[in-house]
Amino acid sequence: MSVPAAYLTVILIWATTPLAIKWSAQGTSFAFAVASRMLIGFAVAAVAIAVWRIGLPLHRRARASYLAGGLGMFGAMTLTYWGAQYIHSGLVSVLFGLTPLITGLMALLWLEEEALTRGKVAGMLLGLAGLAVIFGDSHEMGGAHALAGVAAMVAAVTLYSASLVWVKRIGDDSPPLATTAGTLAVALPLFGLVWWTIDGHVPAAVPARASAAIVYLGVFGSVLGFALYYYVIKHMETGKVALITLVTPVLALLLGSALNGEHVGTRVWLGAACIGLGLSVHQWQTLAGVLAPRGK
Repeated sequence: MSVPAAYLTVILIWATTPLAIKWSAQGTSFAFAVASRMLIGFAVAAVAIAVWRIGLPLHRRARASYLAGGLGMFGAMTLTYWGAQYIHSGLVSVLFGLTPLITGLMALLWLEEEALTRGKVAGMLLGLAGLAVIFGDSHEMGGAHALAGVAAMVAAVTLYSASLVWVKRIGDDSPPLATTAGTLAVALPLFGLVWWTIDGHVPAAVPARASAAIVYLGVFGSVLGFALYYYVIKHMETGKVALITLVTPVLALLLGSALNGEHVGTRVWLGAACIGLGLSVHQWQTLAGVLAPRGK
């Protein structure tokens, strides 16, 4: 696949994932939906590394990376699936847009990567302002339990960001697909335990749309999306990769409105704009490389 095609595919997968998460739990429990997705994802990743003879490294750094990624994936996805029941699908993507802001702060504290400049502080404050605006009206977010859903999503993003920083601190250099498989191998038993505790039975009949969404998320959301994202990071400028997090929330909001009849109110759009602006300010030095004219 060409780099531009991979780039557009990542945007499409990330923009459709929130809606697919919401659809996958309709007619089933959220625990069954997420456990099924991860089982499919692990099976696909295992077959892929076997066919392409990538192998699954088991040295100390690799095992530590699988553990960090698996625990983060389990916590983040469990909270995401639970919270997605109560909020609009597009809002899931908007809140995950906070990931670079939270990751940047955690990297500063744990990795001491870079100084906290005024621009980065301003970006974080704008992100918090956007979050505060979104919290202002539960009806515009999806319903009576929307505040709990948003709180779960914020916790999910925080866990996901912490996992990213933890994995980076470990510094494992295993192939991305092997890391994905190892991460899923750690997380899968935990998802199974949650399903067994909360639900414990396989639905007699899963709606066609929910089944399609689970398969889509298992193949594309859990494996192909990550593999292509790593591919894009390797072959494209960082600034262009950063644009993905600015584009996908808007597309997700539009898709949720068009395909799922979700009413996106003024507060949500305003909050999304604040978060997007905060992300732009936070990553301005990176994004400036895309906008700056190139010399001949």
